[in-house]
Amino acid sequence: MGVGNQSSVTEFIIAGFPGIQQMQPVLFVLLLLTYLLIITGNVLIFLVIQLQPRLHAPMYFFISMLSFLELWYTAVTIPKMLSNLLDVRRSISFMGCLLQTYFFHAMGITEVFLLTSMAYDRYLAICTPLNYPTIMTSTFGNKLVAGSWLCGFLYPLPEIILISRLPFCGSNVINHIFCDLPPLLSLACTDTSLNILVDFILNICVLTTPLLFIVLSYIKIIRAVLRIQSSEGRKKAFSTCATHLIVVAMFFGTPGFMYIRLTKTYSLAYDRMFSVIYSVITPLLNPVIYSLRNKEIRDSIWKMVTGKHLFS
Repeated sequence: MGVGNQSSVTEFIIAGFPGIQQMQPVLFVLLLLTYLLIITGNVLIFLVIQLQPRLHAPMYFFISMLSFLELWYTAVTIPKMLSNLLDVRRSISFMGCLLQTYFFHAMGITEVFLLTSMAYDRYLAICTPLNYPTIMTSTFGNKLVAGSWLCGFLYPLPEIILISRLPFCGSNVINHIFCDLPPLLSLACTDTSLNILVDFILNICVLTTPLLFIVLSYIKIIRAVLRIQSSEGRKKAFSTCATHLIVVAMFFGTPGFMYIRLTKTYSLAYDRMFSVIYSVITPLLNPVIYSLRNKEIRDSIWKMVTGKHLFS
């Protein structure tokens, strides 16, 4: 551990969940089972959509891309969290910590733009059904996904570059369950007001602008759905939209508490709880929500497993 104001930190110690050492084997088993369920659920949805021709539609393409993204999103943090539960030192190199922070934010921001693209797809399908096939082509869908990944990987670069230039010369214990910007900033032995301001502005933009676009899209969608004459049509449209809105609410809700603030002092217990929600629980629930609420996906999964249709 690098202590003393004259020594430079070359590695960090991740505190994890202090005070519950006797529960670490139980936490390891629970986290491992959760991670296996995340991998299984998202791989299953991705393969079903790719292999079933009946699901080769833009809406399902975006769902498959979300499942593909969740696999990488969780791979950035959960394996290291598992190893830390078994490792007494729980160390990570300075560069490894920066890379984990960068890729975690890159994947998260990619998901923000991907969920926004999914909202735009539903808006086109419900509000402009006649023009939908000509606008939402496979080429355009691929461009939206590629743009989401590009924005996701470019957006966190200013934050990472700024924090990599900070001096770390005191305690190297990260009071968190993985490397992230807020706990890293709290360890810097210099003024970090510029970093905090830049983080605040970037996080405001990347969270509120897409969320505003999604909300406005769904206001128009709800108006269009209410004009549908068929009750069955209204029910199907609302069911499809509700699935996406549940995922949006879970994903946008907790990061807002974590990253939109103009101070580097924060509640460690709350941050750990919110981090578990959006880094573990949300990726676990996404495939469950999409598979349980979508009849076509349920039927395709059942057909792939048993060879028979679940619904006639």
